[in-house]
Amino acid sequence: MTDNRNSGFEVIGDGFKSVFLAGLGALSLGAEKGKELVDTMVKQGEISFEQGKEINSELQRKAAAVAETARDTALEARMKAMSPDERDAFAAKVAELAKRQNAETEEVVAEVESVVEEADPAPSADKGVRDAGPDGATGEADRAGQA
Repeated sequence: MTDNRNSGFEVIGDGFKSVFLAGLGALSLGAEKGKELVDTMVKQGEISFEQGKEINSELQRKAAAVAETARDTALEARMKAMSPDERDAFAAKVAELAKRQNAETEEVVAEVESVVEEADPAPSADKGVRDAGPDGATGEADRAGQA
């Protein structure tokens, strides 16, 4: 006997994968076509290079927004097709994945901070105090007496 819950997640997972890949494809295609258009316009002298860069950045931003909207719409449609129990199980799985990703991110941040601290130690609090003795004296009076 097969577990319908697992097969449902596989179908959902395949659907999300397809939507994600379609979004990436749309983003890539939009950016690629936008760059080609900008390059053509620059060659024809209709716009300056800087204007072309700005237009290309705007096209990429718009393509990313369209891809995000498509993913959100597909996710919402997929979740509408789920039963309440399936939605609860899906939400629990997503929460578990998010928790794991957050933990991994925290580990990476801690590791980076550790490397940064090793590479650039904080300046000493007593910087500027030379050869302080046990009583806090710098020994400058002794050196002055020897001169």
